[in-house]
Amino acid sequence: MKTFLPKIDPANRRWFIVDLGGVTLGRAAVQVASVLRGKTKPIFTPHIDTGDHVIAVNASGLRVSGASKPQQLTYYRYTGYPGGLRATTYEEQMRKKPQDTFSHAVWRMMPKTKLGRKQFAKLHVYAGTEHPHRAQKPEKLDLK
Repeated sequence: MKTFLPKIDPANRRWFIVDLGGVTLGRAAVQVASVLRGKTKPIFTPHIDTGDHVIAVNASGLRVSGASKPQQLTYYRYTGYPGGLRATTYEEQMRKKPQDTFSHAVWRMMPKTKLGRKQFAKLHVYAGTEHPHRAQKPEKLDLK
């Protein structure tokens, strides 16, 4: 039996739009990562990029479960210098760059390979409801 290799035409990739207003961060990130990887399609192949584009709008409306989670969740980055570890709480991150919060959650669910970086590049996150991808006529992706 031969290995099935799907024929992927990059021009025929679908575009989905997701409204993140009032949605739980982790649950939304899981579903968006699945669409980016192509796991929602019957032709999913782990070593080929079969995923679609996702436009995530209203990232400033994300929420996390639990009353104390916004103060407990911490994002770290390292400047590269001694003593250069910087920590930011979820609340601060959502005030400054809410789109980075969602991108970070999705990135942590993607494979850390060349293919994963290529798939992650199809994610477009915006803090408000406006986005420049109107010409693609995106379909609405329902997060359950």
